[in-house]
Amino acid sequence: MPKNLTYKILEKNLLTGTLKPENEISVKVNQTLTQDSTGTMVYLQLEAMGIKDIQTDLSVAYIDHNTLQAGFENADDHEFIKSAAAKYGIIYSKPGNGICHQIHLERFGRPGNILIGSDSHTPTGGGLGMLSMGSGGLDIAIGMARGYYYLKAPKVLNIELTGKLNPWVSAKDVILYILKKLTVKGGVGYIVEYSGDGVTELSVTDRATITNMGAELGATTSIFPSDEITKDFLKKQGREKDFTPLSADKDAFYDKKITVNLEEIKPMTAMPHSPDNVAVISELEKIKVDQIAIGSCTNSSYTDLMKVAKILKGKKVHPDVSLVISPGSSNILKMMAENGALGDLIAAGARILEASCGPCIGMGQAPKSEAISLRTFNRNFKGRCGTKNADVYLVSPETAAVSAITGCLTDPSIFGDMPMIKIPEKFYVSDNYFIYPNNDRKDLEVVMGPNIKPFPLNKKLTTKLEGKVLLKTGDNITTDDIMPSNAKLLPFRSNIPELSKYCFGTLIDDFHIRSKKSNGGFVIGGENYGQGSSREHAALVPLYLGIKAVIAKSFARIHKANLINSGILPLIFKNKNIYEQFGEFDHIELNDIIHSLENHIEMTLINKTKNIKTKVIFEGSKRDIEILKQGGYLNFAKETDY
Repeated sequence: MPKNLTYKILEKNLLTGTLKPENEISVKVNQTLTQDSTGTMVYLQLEAMGIKDIQTDLSVAYIDHNTLQAGFENADDHEFIKSAAAKYGIIYSKPGNGICHQIHLERFGRPGNILIGSDSHTPTGGGLGMLSMGSGGLDIAIGMARGYYYLKAPKVLNIELTGKLNPWVSAKDVILYILKKLTVKGGVGYIVEYSGDGVTELSVTDRATITNMGAELGATTSIFPSDEITKDFLKKQGREKDFTPLSADKDAFYDKKITVNLEEIKPMTAMPHSPDNVAVISELEKIKVDQIAIGSCTNSSYTDLMKVAKILKGKKVHPDVSLVISPGSSNILKMMAENGALGDLIAAGARILEASCGPCIGMGQAPKSEAISLRTFNRNFKGRCGTKNADVYLVSPETAAVSAITGCLTDPSIFGDMPMIKIPEKFYVSDNYFIYPNNDRKDLEVVMGPNIKPFPLNKKLTTKLEGKVLLKTGDNITTDDIMPSNAKLLPFRSNIPELSKYCFGTLIDDFHIRSKKSNGGFVIGGENYGQGSSREHAALVPLYLGIKAVIAKSFARIHKANLINSGILPLIFKNKNIYEQFGEFDHIELNDIIHSLENHIEMTLINKTKNIKTKVIFEGSKRDIEILKQGGYLNFAKETDY
């Protein structure tokens, strides 16, 4: 039977289970990556497992999120991660080296490998023909310690690309077009696999932009074939030996298929406050712009930034615009310094930041009050930029550069001839920002500063849970809502007690007080609860505050897994309309939980305040149930070998 590319890679790495959609399988993990915002928890969990050596082919610990060192906290975290990397045989990428996904694409990604990372934009590696999946930190720790990863065998959505891109239309416009078509829930349960003649229109970094933002579709990951364009990219990076040709068989089976004609796509923007709130720029009225930020793991490649430099060369940034640029890697920054492009950017009036995530993660460059900020990033959730009343629009680097000159959101196609970029025969490659582990790692110890606190552990699940509804949310609540991320809070990613004071901080100010007064309780959620980042802090902090269960209309994939890993019950309303009848501070009760889970039957949720009974459902595997019964994945891992 002809096979799609996704199932070819899964089959090659399959350890247990049957490759049939919705079946639970385990696969061999070839590579892992962590970043410093999530990495401290990963390495604390790895320490708790008491292992000697990691079981992956390659693991890398990147420092790219918390690079502003206004106090000792971030620097202490970096030292802790550095020492853990040395102890366990993990490559350490120093601050300033660049953004994990861009560097991994350049230096380590391999077609046909399985990569899991403690960052939701790990699917960037799909641009190289890797099966690259974002996951919670504990899954990554287990992946390193045991060499495997559990997931549901996915359905595969084929997006066939046809035609050619019009001038001034880029990969960012392509993924924004797809987001408009499918929405932020359109990829849930699927791996998105690209094919068609239009694929040859896209470079590896173009493809990586598209797979990166596939995370915003809710997809497990996205992947492109590995072809001659992939080979050329790896050759230019000095890694031709890592190339493997990979593609779907002719007439391969797909669960769903759509066709996208590249010629129909125009310059697009995602308007506030969701990546799928997409419009054609030429159809919008004039919008004055205050700030423009170019970079992030979505759009910080050499090609992206060279196009920006070409557009800005000899021009001047509008007097009312603050333009900041974050290169994707130190190698890109050096090449631009040597070819004159960096000088062109500075001469135009751009501010150059270090090679890091920077403003995308909320680490600095918050816009002024009520500002309009154009960003080449992947998310524009309310408040993520650091300013709650600012409006963020997501755009391509070309749109951003032209708009920086005009001072308003501008369709770049009216700007004249599109800039042509010559790609060098060989990219600059340096390992000077990497620290490679020694072979002899005996007696090495991790270094833990005072800001690093123990991660919370749950107790075994009981057959009855009761308490108050501490919060009721709407649809599409993000992990940024549950555990906000900004320059003030990022230094406390290793300090769950401190972070807990800001839980659900974009929605209410007193969630931690409610939790303490009520000795924990429940959260009621709408559709797609927990979309966005992979940060397990959005589960660990509620665990610390005593949240027993989250009952929602539906869950985002990674957050649901993180809740299970933390021992928090994720339950779904059988009748979604009953959601309306639940209110904050209602007293609710769940009975016969263990029996219901073990026998895969519905549970009865009792609202004692409103005298309502309704059915709720747990959707998960037998293994998920065992993890919940033990009070979380770490407790479970200590008791079993699978």
